[in-house]
Amino acid sequence: MNEKSSHGAGRRGLLKAAAVGAAGTAVLATPNVSRAQTVNLRFQSTWPQRDIFHEFANDFVTRVNAMAGGRLRLELLPAGAVVGAFQLLDAVSAGTLDGGHGVSAYWFGKNKAFSLFGTPPAWFGNAHEYLGWFHYGGGEALYNELIRDILRVNVVGFQTGPMPTQPLGWFKNPITSADQLRGLRYRTVGLATDLFNAMGAAVTALPGGEIVPALERGVIDGAEFNNPSSDRVLGFPDVAKNYMIQSFHQNTETFEILFNRPRFESLPTEIRAIIRHASEAASSDMSWKQQDRYSRDLIEMTQTQGVQVRPTPRPILEAQLRAWDQVIANLESDPFFKKVTDSQRAWCRRVGNFYLRYQAPAAISFTHFFARQN
Repeated sequence: MNEKSSHGAGRRGLLKAAAVGAAGTAVLATPNVSRAQTVNLRFQSTWPQRDIFHEFANDFVTRVNAMAGGRLRLELLPAGAVVGAFQLLDAVSAGTLDGGHGVSAYWFGKNKAFSLFGTPPAWFGNAHEYLGWFHYGGGEALYNELIRDILRVNVVGFQTGPMPTQPLGWFKNPITSADQLRGLRYRTVGLATDLFNAMGAAVTALPGGEIVPALERGVIDGAEFNNPSSDRVLGFPDVAKNYMIQSFHQNTETFEILFNRPRFESLPTEIRAIIRHASEAASSDMSWKQQDRYSRDLIEMTQTQGVQVRPTPRPILEAQLRAWDQVIANLESDPFFKKVTDSQRAWCRRVGNFYLRYQAPAAISFTHFFARQN
């Protein structure tokens, strides 16, 4: 080979190497987008589309879809799009829906222990403490025992979204004593139905979208749903002006995210992990978002809609606690129910005691900075 040929071969080798290197760089620079076919799942909430709860469901769906990178897409539907709110669990178990967003208390009619997962007795200080028990105190194993072994519903469930204490509710006239609850036609759900029945009320369980029409028509005399933002958009201030806040009937509540078990288990391991971690991320985000929205809507209702906000009198709160004693004693004849309540009490004695002793009272600092006259 002459010198010219040798130089030409060398140049060709260098060019080839450069091309391979450039191609490798291009491969590295290309986003790692999955070429797998997108799995589409129908996911229905138990909430009207205008309710902030449906927005919270959408926050979860948005996180899943973003993190799944095109491999999974949840299609969010409002309550009633496929089934009514109280039929969601059966629809997901049967595969009519792939998943859904609701609360465990809605399945109270199947087994009263369902209400312990999300709406337990008032021994939890708040919903964060309940979620601590669920994830680190044995609650998730008990929840799975209920849905898999006792009821054998074909679902996978996650607890998420800590809610603040719910109000006693909306009334045409203020409730000033426990005696006024006797004979009162009242809407609530879950274990709270047993609680108010023990206090003498006539309880009706209704999904969110049906409460205000029932209150407006006089079918019920009073009702609670959940929070200022939901209550405002559902129209409670249009039919009642007395908003009684603070109550022990649902001192603690969380959402429940459900998936059909075969559909969920058919998903790749990393996609199942995304769903679990998205439920945790949405839970945190909800706890931050509600601080802004709930406080704003409570002010708006009082300043622009003539709503009178009143704290529930202490004698009523104490009567609720006595009623809880009665309800719990009656239901603990069921061994599984007692197994769950024993577990919850053990957690609350330890964790509740820690926070009551460890944290300075918030009322003292709030009064110092915002309420006292300088």
